[in-house]
Amino acid sequence: MSQLNNFKRYTITSALPYANGPLHIGHLAGAYLPADIFVRYLRLKKKDVVYICGSDEHGAAITIKAKKEGTTPQAIIDQYHNQIKQSFEDFGIAFDIYHRTSSPIHHDLSQEFFLNLYEKGEFIEKYSEQYYDEEYDQFLADRYIIGTCPNCGNENAYGDQCERCGTSLSPTDLINPHSTLSGNAPVLRPTKHWYLPLDKYQPWLEQWIDEKEGDWKVNVFGQCKSWLKSGLQPRSMTRDLDWGIDVPLAEAKGKKLYVWMDAPIGYISATKQWAIDNGKDWKQYWKKQADEADDACLIHFIGKDNIVFHCIIFPSILHAHGEYVLPQNVPANEFLNLEGEKLSTSRNHAVWLHEYLEEFPGKQDELRYVLTSILPETSDSEFTWKDYQARVNNELVAILGNFVNRVMILMHKFYEGKVESDTGKIELTDATINNQIGAYYDELESSLEAYRFRQGLQSVMDIARLGNKYLTEKEPWKTIKTNPADAKETLHNCLFIIAHLATCAQTFLPHTAKKIFGMLNLAGEYAFDSEIVFANGHRLNPSALLFEKVEDEVIEQQIKKLQDKKQAMEVVEELTIIPAKENINYEAFAAMDIRTGTILTAEKVAKTKKLLKLTIDTGIDQRTVVSGIAEHYEPEAIIGRQVSILVNLEPREIKGILSQGMILMAENAEGKLSFVAPVDAFHNGSVIR
Repeated sequence: MSQLNNFKRYTITSALPYANGPLHIGHLAGAYLPADIFVRYLRLKKKDVVYICGSDEHGAAITIKAKKEGTTPQAIIDQYHNQIKQSFEDFGIAFDIYHRTSSPIHHDLSQEFFLNLYEKGEFIEKYSEQYYDEEYDQFLADRYIIGTCPNCGNENAYGDQCERCGTSLSPTDLINPHSTLSGNAPVLRPTKHWYLPLDKYQPWLEQWIDEKEGDWKVNVFGQCKSWLKSGLQPRSMTRDLDWGIDVPLAEAKGKKLYVWMDAPIGYISATKQWAIDNGKDWKQYWKKQADEADDACLIHFIGKDNIVFHCIIFPSILHAHGEYVLPQNVPANEFLNLEGEKLSTSRNHAVWLHEYLEEFPGKQDELRYVLTSILPETSDSEFTWKDYQARVNNELVAILGNFVNRVMILMHKFYEGKVESDTGKIELTDATINNQIGAYYDELESSLEAYRFRQGLQSVMDIARLGNKYLTEKEPWKTIKTNPADAKETLHNCLFIIAHLATCAQTFLPHTAKKIFGMLNLAGEYAFDSEIVFANGHRLNPSALLFEKVEDEVIEQQIKKLQDKKQAMEVVEELTIIPAKENINYEAFAAMDIRTGTILTAEKVAKTKKLLKLTIDTGIDQRTVVSGIAEHYEPEAIIGRQVSILVNLEPREIKGILSQGMILMAENAEGKLSFVAPVDAFHNGSVIR
């Protein structure tokens, strides 16, 4: 297993899903299906591996959901933890344990981590000004504050991040912030918190991450380097919240641990619970051993939105603690889109896993196959129902299923399902086929160990293609009359191909592999180094179709379902117009200097997907503005466009570029942007009143 062979144990984690909603296919493609494939591979290689996950049950998202639904946070997490856990089980994600962060063992361990760093003097204790909702009489977590993003002008940016342009924010960065609880403008009040000095760890982080170049995915390594280049700042590890894990200090009454001093530690607490349940030593999977050669290999599977937390913040916590191993790899995937649009839980634009399992019973592997074929391994990819239909019908049915079905039917037709040889020995006699299968095994292992799961799946399908080609060329249905010994040998060789196909398919299509082994009457799972044996006189079980063709009406129904949900959301959005903001006096408005300007140049900002760097003639000067409109406009298409620009906005550095102003944009309910500009041509610098 290349460098992976250096480890005796493997700890594999998938990002903990928030227990505030169901799972959709974007979640599967990001953190769960790739990890499941990799874990199944490790098990087939007879490795000592534990696969960990669980529900993330703390944080503002839970309490916000509870307030919206008029219930308690506990009721929310109980509902969605159970639903998520059941969906994973029904789909076949092979966790060793699916835990939850509300468990006592997790609360205890998270507090132990905090105290360990506290007693070592790792935290910086300081007062800061934090937003406070006077009507609700409480401090506001980042996600309880919404305002205008100073980067792209999105009026619904959160206090920690703008989800339109991706800019990381602090609540005080927002323009015109308001509380999501009362809708009022919050006030700043002093509060004490404990900060993790990420700037202190930066030199160590830079060296550690540089060592990962070439091993980590380019997108992961690049994002880490970008964060480091911007310079790390101390990050608060505590929050003023009423839901979560108590900060274990007498002076911190009413404060909770920040989610990243909580959620990732859930991987460790889940392993502890698994070890207790199975008589294992959890420390062997997480803690540094006396001999470094005995350390476990820790690998985090996540989506790209969690890269900074798993590659910078959590490793810094582990490093500061000192007793734990660090991740060897963090193979983060990009995002999966749906039918030409972003997946959106808020707009109900998603294929929900529990609904798929209800509407497509017994077809887990069809979805596993399609999602694996389009995994967003290095860039965003797209799921469409038409593509789902095409891949199932043209690949699973026509190639894999067809080959297995043809061979099984012929074996039952000619030999009544009995595998028998006059020599008394059943073996794969075609050396070319044997060598080619060996090459596919090598390709498959190489792909899986490099986290190229799409490519690995193709190696499995290549075995099916090889079998179809061999069967077609040998034509045993003809030679059964002219050369019956050759026909029997051909079909016996095909049985070996099918057995190897099932062995390799176990990582990707576990339900299908189990069906194939059942038809072959071969019991149990087969490791990659297992010998395929058919005893003389072996009986095959009856043949059964592995896959069914997906009909047009099924696909049309799913597309219509998405369209109906979109129309329903449009009606809701039309009825829920964003309310007017609080009144301001004329002087506040007059203080804003808004002018007409013309875009002279436009280019994408390197290593970002949402930002454009614009040069604008304001009539006053020519200045640079960074704007989060790259997903709405091509750079070359907007050169010469007249715009409205706020010219007296305080300059701000974004991705190393000094942005001197803000372009005014209109946004509709679907999130589409349009320039706010004069209908007639005006001189640059004309004042907008």
